[in-house]
Amino acid sequence: MAITASMVKELRESTGAGMMDAKRALTETDGDMEAAVDWLRTKGLAKAAKKSGRIAAEGLVGVAVSDGVGVAVELNSETDFVAKNTDFQKMVAGITNAALNVADIEALKAADLGGKPVETVISEAIAVIGENMTLRRMVRVTGDSVVSYVHNAAAPDMGKIGVLVGLKGADNGIGRQIAMHIAATSPASLGEADLDPALIEREKAVLTEQARESGKPDAVIEKMIVGRMAKFFEEVTLLGQKFVVNPDITVAQAAKEAGVEIVGFVRVAVGEGIEKKEEDFAAEVAKTLQGA
Repeated sequence: MAITASMVKELRESTGAGMMDAKRALTETDGDMEAAVDWLRTKGLAKAAKKSGRIAAEGLVGVAVSDGVGVAVELNSETDFVAKNTDFQKMVAGITNAALNVADIEALKAADLGGKPVETVISEAIAVIGENMTLRRMVRVTGDSVVSYVHNAAAPDMGKIGVLVGLKGADNGIGRQIAMHIAATSPASLGEADLDPALIEREKAVLTEQARESGKPDAVIEKMIVGRMAKFFEEVTLLGQKFVVNPDITVAQAAKEAGVEIVGFVRVAVGEGIEKKEEDFAAEVAKTLQGA
């Protein structure tokens, strides 16, 4: 029987299994949906469905660099306890190394890891460890030289914050210093031209209102806004920021003095942007006792 995309979609939605696992289950059972569900259950892959709704905001960021290509991968778990598990860390390392050979996260999910697709490896880990896990992000940086740095390292090349810096020219040690600077300051973009236009307009609107409250003439207000926006760009762009190693110069100047040009960077922090659910265990127990 031909296995269609709609069949795979239906099985995935009903079991929470990965795409490759759902397709294999249907193939193994000749398209019988109920049998496919049972097949997934016997393999422990359908268990992930019960956990898929739980928030995974902990985990690790893994980094890897090879031949002018750097990758950072974020694999989330529900608790920091799992992130300290050696098996979880080995999985992060394997997935990160696999990312060096693919272009995006969808390709990474289908990439081979020990004879299985990465997506399947994660699903099986969910079933064994008992926590929801999410392969959330994969980012790449290229350059003549690419330098990586991990802050709060839990194991080699993985931790809570991963940074990659792409350089034009040979790195002479400045790359790591710049990467550490990025980890500390979290710049919004490389330069002014790379900033999100919406962010610029929002900041300009705030500064304009602040300047108008001064009651000064429009000509003066315009100059005030120009000056304050220049200060804003210095604070949020990597090239404009004061270098933490030497605050007397900017990061752009430090790179130039070292004979390199920064062509790109990424900073990936675990759980960044994920709304974490706050659990009130005492209130939950009290509610349970009241209903007893």
